[in-house]
Amino acid sequence: MSALPQTRAARLVYSCGTLEISAPLEDHEQASELINIFKQASELINIFIRVLVLEMGLKLKSMGSITLDREDLDRGAEPDKAYYIQNQSLVAGRTVNLQADPPPDLVVEVDMTHTDIDKNRLYAAMGVPEFWRFDGHNLRIYQLQKGDYTETERSSTFGMITKTDLYTFIEHSKQDEMAAERDFREQVKQRLAE
Repeated sequence: MSALPQTRAARLVYSCGTLEISAPLEDHEQASELINIFKQASELINIFIRVLVLEMGLKLKSMGSITLDREDLDRGAEPDKAYYIQNQSLVAGRTVNLQADPPPDLVVEVDMTHTDIDKNRLYAAMGVPEFWRFDGHNLRIYQLQKGDYTETERSSTFGMITKTDLYTFIEHSKQDEMAAERDFREQVKQRLAE
């Protein structure tokens, strides 16, 4: 995975001898539309998380869609977003080395296409404590417990929010992204003050 450039159209996932390459669909218009929806959802989730981190007074090292390569586990992936929050101080100001550093605290994937690789098993094997999967309509939040993921209704990192908060934020963003962000900031501040 490290032989290819970080910026390319194809996305790679590797798990125990299986390499999955996701590329845009043959129909260029359909592919462009799907890619735009995917990017928009990924960016809105990123804004949602950044607002939570800021308003809760947490620290953040955003890894973007970095390649998480674990040769020792025979696995690698390129999530849409990866974040260090609880372990931010352990990786602040330097390049992360996954052979020595903890995995990101939160990984987010916007999955709108079929995958043959069990991403829950893949990220669990890497030790990622929290994994969010969004299919364009539904958010699934997974918490790592005893080496496996358990689906939960709330994030352990952001326990005051619900999946409905994300859905509302995304819907509101379709009308006005700035108003959606301002309203969500106020909502978080109110909940923290309670």
